[in-house]
Amino acid sequence: MTIKGKAYIAGAWEHPTRKAPDKTVAQLHAECAAGALADAGLSKDDVDGYFCAGDAPGLGPSSMIDYLNLRVRHMDSTDIGGSSYLLHVAHAAQAIALGACNVALITLAGRPRSAGQATGTAPRPINTDQPDSVWEAPFAQVTANSYAMCAMRHMHQYGTTSEQLAWIKVAASHHAQHNPNAMLRDVVTVEEVLASPMVSDPLHRLDCCVISDGGGALIVTRPEIARDLANQRGRPAVRVLGAGESLKGQGGGDLDLTVSAAARSGPAAFAQAGVTPQDIRYASIYDSFTITVLIQLEDLGFCAKGAGGRFVADGNLISGVGRLPFNTDGGGLCNNHPANRGGITKVIEAVRQVRGEAHPAVQVANCSLALAHGTGGFLGSRHGGATLILEQAQ
Repeated sequence: MTIKGKAYIAGAWEHPTRKAPDKTVAQLHAECAAGALADAGLSKDDVDGYFCAGDAPGLGPSSMIDYLNLRVRHMDSTDIGGSSYLLHVAHAAQAIALGACNVALITLAGRPRSAGQATGTAPRPINTDQPDSVWEAPFAQVTANSYAMCAMRHMHQYGTTSEQLAWIKVAASHHAQHNPNAMLRDVVTVEEVLASPMVSDPLHRLDCCVISDGGGALIVTRPEIARDLANQRGRPAVRVLGAGESLKGQGGGDLDLTVSAAARSGPAAFAQAGVTPQDIRYASIYDSFTITVLIQLEDLGFCAKGAGGRFVADGNLISGVGRLPFNTDGGGLCNNHPANRGGITKVIEAVRQVRGEAHPAVQVANCSLALAHGTGGFLGSRHGGATLILEQAQ
């Protein structure tokens, strides 16, 4: 069954806070839900489907549906890390196409910054029930060195340089300067990225994403509902044109560190949408680290494998300057990486671009077709990937 055109994103909202010591995670979820519903022009009583992932407190849907006082007939708590929320858009579209719900609410929220989590540089607790833990935990794998391995291998195999990776941060900073909620609003240079402290060779501090509280929410609806709501607000509707999902594991030891799950989720999304990477006007790309962006751009087909360094250099990702504007809100590198799961913000900014509601300084002209892609897990071991193609529908 195809979901092409079977569902629309009618509401999208990003929590403005980046540090919330006075709020609970459940409260942040509720505020995000209220924001997305208001953006769509709906109330909580219209919601009959709810989607969340591992960031939701308690028993996930059981706890949050009760906390939000929803009456739903469909729910989903699939968790593949930071890419979960793009996958939830696709799953919501499937549920809508099957008649399981009409209005789906997707929420994300968390407080890692207030909790003081060193999410990228501290080993995670050993869980002996997790099948990979007993083999990897003794070597103290942490998030940063998992991604650094991929960067080092890409450099060795294809000649990618730290200067090329730095251009990704530079592009993100050019966009973040226009976002009043962004954590890092100062424009940086390649030289400043390279001069920042080394975190895990070859990744510098400015190659790494921010750690933030906050969250976001999305509303996915039946086409006729979304079109009616969009007409009431005098803005374009956002059609879900295609989606793909994939998991990449160790492959029994047959592991290429330079390839991500996007190599499978991307082609699936493009095939369903009936478009190609050359048709995309704007791309929201998960940016936990600069190397994450580079590898995903290759795997999604925006350039050949190994050509990512040359593709991202010299401002090619800067809106109004380059060939492929990316992460025009500043992304996880500069703006927001709530709950260490930045996938939902990728969809939110893609929706803004398709609607023509991004900041005027970074709005892509005639943004009729946008891509959002998320990665969740460790790029260097196992992770999930989810890709969405969104289209402007008048």
